[in-house]
Amino acid sequence: MTALEPLLQHPTRLTVLAFLSGCAEAEFSAVRDYCQVSDSVLSKAATVLEEAGYVTVKKGYVGKRPKTWLAATRAGNKALTDHLASLQAIVAAAEAAGAAHG
Repeated sequence: MTALEPLLQHPTRLTVLAFLSGCAEAEFSAVRDYCQVSDSVLSKAATVLEEAGYVTVKKGYVGKRPKTWLAATRAGNKALTDHLASLQAIVAAAEAAGAAHG
C-alpha cells in the first residue's frame, strides 16, 4: 500500500489538485470559486503545491488585466492518484475488519 501524501491531507490542497486534475489548466478565480476559499487561502495552497512540483503557476495578462493560471503536473496527478488509492485501501481494510467483527 502506498502511503498517504502529507501535503494532500490538507482539504484545500486536496480539493485544488483534484479540481486541476480534471482540466488542462484553470484560471485562479475559477479554482478559488470552486474551492470556496479566499484569494489568500488559495494562494498559500498553490504555493505549497507548486513548491512540491504538483502544480504550475503561470502569470500573464488578458488585455491589461493580470491573470494567474494553475495546472496540475504529471507528478501532481500521480500524487493525487496514489493518495486516493491509499485512502481506498484504508477504507477497504476497515470494512473487512468491521465485517470480520460484525
